[in-house]
Amino acid sequence: MLPKLPVGNRPSERLASSQNSHRGGATAISARHQLLSHWWTADVENLERAIGEFKADPNVANNCEVVFFEIAGDGHLHCNVTHRHATKTVMGWAGPGQVPDGFVHNRRFGDTPQNHMIRHIRDMVFATRV
Repeated sequence: MLPKLPVGNRPSERLASSQNSHRGGATAISARHQLLSHWWTADVENLERAIGEFKADPNVANNCEVVFFEIAGDGHLHCNVTHRHATKTVMGWAGPGQVPDGFVHNRRFGDTPQNHMIRHIRDMVFATRV
């Protein structure tokens, strides 16, 4: 889950999204971040760009939001992937947890290369709907 930040300390947010129409509806994949430092900024910008290029399956309507964040005192990059509808859990991800917007899975990254991070994120974004 995203950490609660005091008013006045909210980090800037950036948004990347990819949308495809789905039989009268829209399937959207979006990404944003709430970073406490600049340590992960370059990585997150690259990851958001890559997520913005994901092509959603036009046959499956399951909006998805990817959120990157840091937790004070923890040097890892945390990532939540929230789907409107439940999905199977992908190896390496914790969850699902039920939240108001749907179902969330979480994992953290340390010294993982960016190409591996995006592969893990892609696997969770496109996890099979249950």
